[in-house]
Amino acid sequence: MAKPESMKLNSSKLPQKIYPSNDPSEFNPLSYSLEKFRLYETRARFYLIGSDRNKQFFRVLKIDRMEPSDLNISEDPVVYPPEEIKSLLQRIAEGNRATGGLNFVAKVYGIAGCIKFLESHYLVLVTKRRQIGCVCGHAIYSIDESQIIAIPHVSVQTDVAHSKTELRYKKLLSSVDLTKDFFYSYTYPIMRSLQKNVLSTGEDGMPYDNLFVWNSYLTHTIRSRCKNTMWTIALIHGHFKQVFDYFSITFFDNREILEGWWCTVQNSADNGLLLYLLCLNTKLLSETRLSIFGKDFSVSLVSRRSRHFAGTR
Repeated sequence: MAKPESMKLNSSKLPQKIYPSNDPSEFNPLSYSLEKFRLYETRARFYLIGSDRNKQFFRVLKIDRMEPSDLNISEDPVVYPPEEIKSLLQRIAEGNRATGGLNFVAKVYGIAGCIKFLESHYLVLVTKRRQIGCVCGHAIYSIDESQIIAIPHVSVQTDVAHSKTELRYKKLLSSVDLTKDFFYSYTYPIMRSLQKNVLSTGEDGMPYDNLFVWNSYLTHTIRSRCKNTMWTIALIHGHFKQVFDYFSITFFDNREILEGWWCTVQNSADNGLLLYLLCLNTKLLSETRLSIFGKDFSVSLVSRRSRHFAGTR
């Protein structure tokens, strides 16, 4: 298949959400993503400490626990280095010693949602992740464990928070198994086709308004309050399967397989070939490494389930 000039893959046009440089002088607060988090609690607040993957820079999200039904969150605008974030946590612990101090709650890998039923708001947190692949150098993850945490402190919760209806709604939310058929990336907009990412002008943040972002509504409150997408993860409903077998090039002679798929080929970082097949008809994202004349390339089959329409698209 001939490739139009306008579709040639230009790495400079790929999303510029990158990891911080090891050189602090090159640090740009808008050029990194938060990938690792630690959740702490006092009687009055939750403190979510987020860092880049190398734990060079830290941000702080404060969540008030003294309101039984209202959600009050604030993002500290300061970007902290490791030594300063330790000092900050020590000061918080000292200041709350009389009411129980500062306690570690969980190690977190992103907020999958924030939801309210009758009274309390709940955080849906990813507590274990697993890397299942890589697209254009960006890691793709699945969820191994998630946790639902009520935000209001138990001392301010009313009887409504423990009513049968509230507990039933919470149970329904818990029945959604995020460990199956969901995947996400911190730095690559996997919810969009490769063509759109190639032609992208490098917008900041993930495009949560995309119809393939399953938890767009669940994360809207936090994203709108913080005015960014650093604290949440954009979940795609689908399946990621990676195979490392080597196949013959005759695999691609089957036109029935390729029919309706958009393909583009580019030189990869190791001078191999990278072939993307974007399929819109199955609930599958699979990646296979192949070799032609001694050069490796990857085949990625990407499809996603729409949150606007029922069934597989």
